[in-house]
Amino acid sequence: MTPPLLGILGFFVAMALTLVGVPVAIAMAVTGVAGFAILNGTGGAIYVLGSAPFEAVFPYSLSVIPLFVAMGVFSAHAGLSTSLFSAMNMVFKRFRGGLAMATVGACAIFGAICGSSLATAATMGRIAVPEMIREGYSPSLAGASVAAAGTLGVLIPPSVLMVIYALLTENSIGQLFAAALLPGLLATGLYITAVAVTVRISPNAIKPVDHHGDDRPETGFDKSVIAAISLFVVVLGGLYSGLFSANEAAAVGAFGAVVLAILMKTSFASMVDAALETARTSAMIFMILVGAALFNFFIEGTGLAGILGNWISESGLPPTVIMIMILCFYLLLGCFMDSLSMILLTIPIVYPIVINLGFDPIWFGIIVVSVAEIGLITPPIGMNLFVVQNVAPQVSQSDIIRGILPFVIADVVRLFLFVAFPAIILFLPTLMR
Repeated sequence: MTPPLLGILGFFVAMALTLVGVPVAIAMAVTGVAGFAILNGTGGAIYVLGSAPFEAVFPYSLSVIPLFVAMGVFSAHAGLSTSLFSAMNMVFKRFRGGLAMATVGACAIFGAICGSSLATAATMGRIAVPEMIREGYSPSLAGASVAAAGTLGVLIPPSVLMVIYALLTENSIGQLFAAALLPGLLATGLYITAVAVTVRISPNAIKPVDHHGDDRPETGFDKSVIAAISLFVVVLGGLYSGLFSANEAAAVGAFGAVVLAILMKTSFASMVDAALETARTSAMIFMILVGAALFNFFIEGTGLAGILGNWISESGLPPTVIMIMILCFYLLLGCFMDSLSMILLTIPIVYPIVINLGFDPIWFGIIVVSVAEIGLITPPIGMNLFVVQNVAPQVSQSDIIRGILPFVIADVVRLFLFVAFPAIILFLPTLMR
């Protein structure tokens, strides 16, 4: 078997192992070491095992990962999600569908601090879905709005997924964060528009509910909301202005989140849980990076990326057509895999092809993160759909799938705008340069 064919086989073996439940770190590591041993013998595989794990995790730039993880975890344990939802409800309560719009807004702000789609969907699902059901929202609208808005968790910076993409491709973390800001705001606006259109064309989306005798006090903007927004502004403002490096911005964010948790009178037990969760999540990410490094050694040894790049260059297909094919591939893959696994598994092959076609690496980073997140809400096995159903048993899987179409359409419109008008993504990074 030729090395390129072995590389293709290794890619599908790693993907198959992941799909049957093997942790992605183990799947990539085993495939990478076995494939490298076939290519270069046992001695070569032993050398890679001895060097690749250290090289994968020792760079100083990787310190941003546990710091941004800590920022999100401590903010979540401080109970900011409930305050953010209440504040956004005060903003949108005058509109029909205001609770669903408030959910999108709260997910956008919380996701900017949390940095994880699944965590954002799970956290906001526990709060927003029961409240929407109580107010007469259909289960499909309630579940789908949370599942879709949860994807904003990694699109709005700071995002751990973008950090990993930047490290894998040796691009600027700050420029990626700058590039993601306008797309994140656009995605938020399109989701709110999808809610508005849904409640207008579907009379049964919201049914009147009589709350006679319900005298629950209204809550709005309080100190915790102001503190959360301030933390977001300080971290990103310092990064965009050049006051902080990426590592310093992460440190400021983590420290601010811990202080915020203390000011919110978070219990000692919850603080300990947050520290342990930060350690577990960071360890998981670093293990995945080690597995990705071993897999990348194998893929580079096969020369697969170069051969695919040459084949595509000689195919005569327009670059835009090839990019659309790549995006469709990611959409399909997102139905079965989480976004982190997708990016780590595919970037070693796809990224060189994209660069050879002349596309901007920062633009492609935002595109690939966006399309990977769309896969998380695409039936039949979009992961956010399952997360919301698990944390909010009031809604069924079929309910969420029935309600997700308007949000998927909004995502397709957003992707079209990104491809047609790259300046949406590249405007702020150009200013930074």
